[in-house]
Order: sequence, then structure tokens, then C-alpha cells
Amino acid sequence: MKSSAAFEPVDGDDPRIPRLEVAAGAAGRLDKVLAEALAASRPELSRSRLKALIEAGLVQCDGRTIDDPSMAVKPGQRFAISVPPVRPAVPAPQDIALAIVYEDELLLVIDKPAGMVVHPAAGNPDGTLVNALLAHCGTELSGIGGVARPGIVHRLDKDTSGLMVVAKTDRAHRALAAQFADRSLSREYAALVHGVPPAPSGEIAGAIGRDPHHRKRMAVVAAGGKPALTRYRTERAYGPYASLLDCRLATGRTHQIRVHLASIGHPVVGDRLYTRRRPGTIQALPPLHGFPRQALHAQRLRLIHPATLEEMAFTSAVPKDFGALLRWLELLQNTIPNA
Repeated sequence: MKSSAAFEPVDGDDPRIPRLEVAAGAAGRLDKVLAEALAASRPELSRSRLKALIEAGLVQCDGRTIDDPSMAVKPGQRFAISVPPVRPAVPAPQDIALAIVYEDELLLVIDKPAGMVVHPAAGNPDGTLVNALLAHCGTELSGIGGVARPGIVHRLDKDTSGLMVVAKTDRAHRALAAQFADRSLSREYAALVHGVPPAPSGEIAGAIGRDPHHRKRMAVVAAGGKPALTRYRTERAYGPYASLLDCRLATGRTHQIRVHLASIGHPVVGDRLYTRRRPGTIQALPPLHGFPRQALHAQRLRLIHPATLEEMAFTSAVPKDFGALLRWLELLQNTIPNA
């Protein structure tokens, strides 16, 4: 049966958010139905572009965020599509300082500061790590990641600091990606969390997928997510208020550590996206409640060099703001009885 859809007119609609209602008798997968519905009025929204928008969580069905392009549509469903502003296809080199820990002809390891976005995206068209890498490396960067993500093998969230490896050549990119896949490349994070986990160490397993109620958030889901496993060990507990954990990724899902720790009731300090405000110790300690970003730092990275096959290990100390918070907690621990 042919796919079709009709626009749902809404006065004052933002032109960047097309709204459609599936017509009676329509059938087919979502990306195809939307592409056919928008072919005349928004030809730039091809089926592949719409598929990418759906997977990015930028499409809602009856107010609920969805991320499955193959979802079967039903008559009467209403869709809203958030279309990010057009940005240049190729990021421009920008002279932005990089904290380079190691560099050779195949790769470099950098210590990313909190606040730096890894690659251009909606809301952050420039000033990113990619812009800095293009200026530093020129045409050396691996092209496997595409024009928007040259050299990027893995990424850190904007407000997560710490170690990242970048591939300069396609050969290095393939080798490092294979190490991520077979877990011979390892990453360890320092995470300061609210409260104290009941067990001093353990594993958190739970498939991660798009939160159906919040397009910018991920969640542990019962169906449709990707398997994820995080291992943690408590390095220091600060009374009942907070704990410093060492977290190791067995998989690499979006926001994985943040989602998993929040799912067991111990969200990362400063993580506004995954922390629900609660009475008690969070509000009682303003430095914890007011920390301006997630207290998460990629502190150790171990990899095998693509050419020499030498095992390489790198370590990064927590940045100043994170360190100052830990020192304040130590002082609290030492001055408040039973803290």
C-alpha cells in the first residue's frame, strides 16, 4: 500500500520543525513515509537525512521521542521533526590550543578540557576538537570518520575531561577501532558520585537506548537498546555525601557511565541531565549541588601502537575544578564528625 502523509497545520509553527499527520490508509516505515510527505515542500530532507535525524532523537511521535527509522507508521500519528540549522559540510581549521600528551606520525593522544566539544554538531558549529585538529595536523588526519569527524576514533562528552586518542592515518584508525571492538584498548574514568554505592565494587549491566520521553537523554531500556557494561570500584567515600569511583568501560555507549551510575541511584556530581533533585545531602552541600559540570574525567588510557605493537599507557590527573572539589570533601571528612 502506498505511503502518504498530510501536514498538520499549526499557526506560528517554527519552519525548522515540520509537523505531519499520517493519513488514513498510509503504511510503511517511518523514514520512507516522512520522505514522501516532505518531497515537494522540503526536498533537502531526503530519506537518508531523515533517517539520521530519527536516529539522533530529533523526531517525535505524538510528543514521544523515537529513534527507530524502520518503525511502522499508523494512521493518525503526528510527527514533529526538529531540523538543525545548516552548517558547513567541511569544518574549518582553527588555531585552538591542544594539550598533547603524545604524538607521532600515526596517532596523537590529547588531554581534552571540559567544555570542548569533540566534533561540530547542532549548537556547536565550530570551536571543536576537530577544528583544532585540522589546524594542527592539516591533511594528515584519517578520513574514515568522514568530513565532520576526521581522525575521531572515540569521543568524550562536552563537559567530560581527559584522555582521547586520535588517528592520523586510515591504517591507525582501523587498528584503533579494532582495539575498541575487541576491548584490547582500555579506558578508566574518575567519577565523583552522590552517595555511597552499597557494594565497594561491582558491575552495572543494562542496555542503553534513547530515553523515549527526553530526546537529549539516554536511558537503561528494556527493549531496543544496545548492551552495555560498566565496572566500578570505590576509591574513596566521603561520609554519606559522595564517593570517588574508578570506572572501566567494557562497552562504549553514549553517556554510558552517566546513565549506568544514575540507574543505581548514584548519579555523577554536577550531571544536570541525569540527576533528579532530591532533598537531603545534595542540597545540604552547596559545593556538590553547585558543581557546574559532570565530575567525570578520563584518567587512564591504554592501547597497542598500530605500527610497533607496543603497549602504551597514559595517565591524566583530574583538572583543577575537580581537584578543588575533592580537596573540599577531604576537608569536610576531616572536620565534621562521622562525615
